[in-house]
Amino acid sequence: MTAAYRRCAELIQQADGLLVTAGAGIGVDSGLPDFRGPQGFWGAYPALGRARIAFEQIANPAAFARNSRLAWGFYGHRLNLYRHTVPHEGFQILRRIGEGLPHGAFVFTSNVDGQFQKAGFAETRISECHGSIHHLQCFGACHDAIWPADDFHPEIDEERCLLSSELPLCPHCRGMARPNILMFGDWQWLSERSDAQEAQRQAWLRHVERLLVIEVGAGTNIPTVRLTGERLRGQLIRINPREPQLPPGKGISLAAGCLTALRAIEACLG
Repeated sequence: MTAAYRRCAELIQQADGLLVTAGAGIGVDSGLPDFRGPQGFWGAYPALGRARIAFEQIANPAAFARNSRLAWGFYGHRLNLYRHTVPHEGFQILRRIGEGLPHGAFVFTSNVDGQFQKAGFAETRISECHGSIHHLQCFGACHDAIWPADDFHPEIDEERCLLSSELPLCPHCRGMARPNILMFGDWQWLSERSDAQEAQRQAWLRHVERLLVIEVGAGTNIPTVRLTGERLRGQLIRINPREPQLPPGKGISLAAGCLTALRAIEACLG
């Protein structure tokens, strides 16, 4: 692996802009749960496991219509978890790599947890393609407003995965609010915030001539992040302990955990 890490350092030194593409796996080293497979998900949410409710069933607008307190029990717990999680050192390594390049770094992530903002990446340099749990919208789509969830402080009965405090409300119709997240089977997600972020990313890309993509923790189950990096011009470093495979000639694959790999790459940069 030492030769591979040295080659990664060479690709960084040749680049003029870094695109960080990240899936859920980047959060594992911060202590966030791995939802990979039903057992991983139910291990994190045993109440949903006992009811045999899969991730795709609770991460769905229909779950809010069917049992709003259960759906908000799941999302409220996640909101609290992400608010209290400290991003691991790998985020800072990625920041430092980007700061050393002429056009800096931009982030493209399917994660909704806000960890890149918490780690100090500029809001204007992050594209969250599935939205953000830190923002809300009206469940009934009475209005196209998207607003911060800062004033919502959910209290959760973790044994039953139920919201025990008041439901968040839409400021326009006073009906229930929902996370501004693209869920499964979701036709009412308001994408304006994410669309504006993506427009900023595309504008940034037009200025970069020697692009390097560092992909971290992006799996094949929902391949949006993987495909984004593969389709761009430039070199790709894929960090993934389970699914490191790359298209021929595309770059370097590292079958390692995020933090381990990023520390080794930075060490090779000197």
